[in-house]
Amino acid sequence: MVVHVFAKKSQKTPPRVLRLAEQRAKWMRHDPEYRAEYEALEEEFTLASALIEARSRAGLTQEELAHRMKTTQAAIARLESGRFKPSTRTLERFAEATGTRLKISFVPEAAE
Repeated sequence: MVVHVFAKKSQKTPPRVLRLAEQRAKWMRHDPEYRAEYEALEEEFTLASALIEARSRAGLTQEELAHRMKTTQAAIARLESGRFKPSTRTLERFAEATGTRLKISFVPEAAE
């Protein structure tokens, strides 16, 4: 598993982040309880990843995006952390600031 996290366009992924990603991959393979908990948070991780990807595609730093959204870099970092669920209005502002369109859909749950 390879994870790339960039604070600035020219910054490489810090070694600490790579080590954490490798450790998570190991736990996913060998610890069913960890894997179940991780999968329970999948939707939050998916949203966080989509936000980071949209900002990256727009070629913006967190600071530049914050300026466009009239908020702080810390607020953008919280959005991208996946630790809380943003409002629809916040997601709309994010989409506008990154030149994207917000699309929300309901998908039937897979049969278990």
